[in-house]
Order: sequence, then C-alpha cells, then structure tokens
Amino acid sequence: MKKIRTVGSILRVLRKLKSEGKTIGFTNGCFDILHPGHIEYLENIKRYVDILVLGLNSDKSVRKIKGKSRPVVTEIDRARVLSALEMVDYVVIFDEETPYELINVIKPKYLFKGADWKLNEVVGRDIVESYGGKVISIPYLEEYSTTKLLKKIWKKSFYAS
Repeated sequence: MKKIRTVGSILRVLRKLKSEGKTIGFTNGCFDILHPGHIEYLENIKRYVDILVLGLNSDKSVRKIKGKSRPVVTEIDRARVLSALEMVDYVVIFDEETPYELINVIKPKYLFKGADWKLNEVVGRDIVESYGGKVISIPYLEEYSTTKLLKKIWKKSFYAS
C-alpha cells in the first residue's frame, strides 16, 4: 500500500523525486472495472515519464459523475488494483468531481488525458501550461469502456434471469 498516498504524503515524495530530476506525469479517472483499454492507456503514458501519479475518483466522486449505481468496485479496492500495476507509481484518491486542485498541488510536468477529450476541455490544462508543462492526448481502445462492459454484463444477466 506504499503506492497509495494522501495529498500530503505524495507532496513529500514528489519533492524528493523532482529534486532528483525525475519527470512526473499525472492522469486521473474512475477506473471502476480495470480492462485492456486502461492497461494500454497507462502503458502509453509511462513511456513519457519516470513517475506516474494517478488521481483516482473516490466513491463519492464517481457517484456524482456516473450515477448512484457506480462505482461497482470500491475506491480502496480500485486503488489496490491500480497500485499493483508496474506502470503506476502512486495513486491518490480525491473527492472532488475533477482533479483540478490535486493537479494544482502536484504540479506535474505532463498531464495526460484520453484522446476522447479535446485539449481545451482537459481539466488542469491551464495550471500545467502556466509553468511550462504539457498536456498530452493518449490514444485509447474505443471498444473498451467500463460503461460498455457493464451494459453488456447487465444485459446478459437480465436475459439470463
């Protein structure tokens, strides 16, 4: 669980890593049910950075965004699964609907978002670009999405009963 950090503890770690010249990247999301699309996305990100910090929407935050039936997997379980991935260096759970304040605190060199987002819509872009950082769009596997997977599962279970 050393990879799962609070905002305060990640700042101490990142201060040290930045002083060692490590490149810090940040991405965020709900990551409700981990699938191959998530894996490819995170692998692509890790090619750019030494350290990847993943901002994970809390259960409360996911409910605000996705509705009361989500998340399917609790925040601590999602954090544990994500922290087990070699390409994820740290996971920080946040309660807000967006990671704006977290980005402002972490100040990553690179901010990553899936290619389904227009660059002008990326939350925190203004922060990162204000100090010379860069926002990078990462391709994703269109056939994979947690919402699509859940619809498929729920449809099968509906017809099976």
